[in-house]
Amino acid sequence: MESSTRREIQPGYQSGFANEFATEALPGALPQGRNSPQRAPYGLYAEQLSGTAFTAPRGHNRRSWLYRIRPAAVHQPFTALPSHRLVANFADVPPTPPNQLRWDPLPMPTEPTDFIDGWVTMAGNGSAEAMSGCAIHVYAANQSMQDRYFYNADGELLIVPQAGRLSIFTEMGKLDVEPFEIAVIPRGVRFSVALPDGRASGYICENFGAQLRLPDLGPIGSNGLANPRDFLTPHAAYEDCEGDFELVAKLNGHLWRADIDHSPLDVVAWHGNYAPYKYDLRHFNTIGSISYDHPDPSIFLVLQSQSDTPGVDSIDFVIFPPRWLAAEDTFRPPWFHRNVASEFMGLVHGAYDAKAEGFVPGGASIHNCMSGHGPDADTFEKASNIDTSKPNKVDNTMAFMFETRTLLKPTRFALETAQLQAHYFECWQGLKKHFNPEQR
Repeated sequence: MESSTRREIQPGYQSGFANEFATEALPGALPQGRNSPQRAPYGLYAEQLSGTAFTAPRGHNRRSWLYRIRPAAVHQPFTALPSHRLVANFADVPPTPPNQLRWDPLPMPTEPTDFIDGWVTMAGNGSAEAMSGCAIHVYAANQSMQDRYFYNADGELLIVPQAGRLSIFTEMGKLDVEPFEIAVIPRGVRFSVALPDGRASGYICENFGAQLRLPDLGPIGSNGLANPRDFLTPHAAYEDCEGDFELVAKLNGHLWRADIDHSPLDVVAWHGNYAPYKYDLRHFNTIGSISYDHPDPSIFLVLQSQSDTPGVDSIDFVIFPPRWLAAEDTFRPPWFHRNVASEFMGLVHGAYDAKAEGFVPGGASIHNCMSGHGPDADTFEKASNIDTSKPNKVDNTMAFMFETRTLLKPTRFALETAQLQAHYFECWQGLKKHFNPEQR
């Protein structure tokens, strides 16, 4: 790196979801009364970053004004980078089998690999080009991004760390994220990732469609599930660095690189409601039954990407956190089911209450549309004989689900990797026939 003045970016947060934030790293850097004054303070450039159409309804419009040292247009032309393990058009993947699919965790790379190079696409639907659907990736990295920055033009990124912390330096401030937390980086926001623990792995849902939002609560009322005040957006912080850097862009599933002679994280002040944020899953206010049966898993919904059909989302992000089960005369684990939605599940910590073994932290599973699934044989027997007059604490767990209305298509990599469990189906083969027409 050549001559530079690099500020140490410290995390500082503002509370709320999709609020109209206003933050500055230098006093008076944020213009008052005008978004684009003839001369911005400190010799900064005004730049608007829009995440929705200009004419979107006010309640859905997402945009922020950035006051930066140089405009985002200042860089050399892009040239192509290989990205063999990334997929963004799911019309081109192999035929999708109706089998239940499950994977062991992917191994940590043996060569130096940063957060961007450590992605591999497991499944998805739609396409980035059509701005519809999603791609689901896993990541494994053992090196911080060095003089390298990234932005994704294909969609927003929902990052679910499983092992290892991430320090995410964005244009709009710093997010420190650890397992049990999530981060969301909006489409187009530039960032770099450092690994405080030297290595990290986890999951990413890349949302090509409508931006993630908090669900309406309906009969639940005004409180419950994920509360807006628990979502944290960073205070403004900036780097003023000059040297030899690389800017990597992802567009329609392909990676591109450009030389850039300064850090693009040079936003000194910003205001608006289009910004990265983080959320601690341990703050989720779980809802459940206190009489009998149990509600649908939609009660565990954290974030949703709405579709053009009311009540049917393109993506649901659902978690299964520690909670009490108190329903009497009830089969308490998730019931056996087939449904129109398709499900990708991951496990951040501990064990999942519907599986006795085989589904481990860092692993994943896919149960596609109308594919029968549910508890394995051991879980069924245990739950069928437990004393339901006493409450039971589901503890030492944090599982999650990316649920979509459209078929999740596994990639060729996912179907051919050695981590695919060939004998997953056997976990249901021990379910015995108990039917006896002579005995009620």
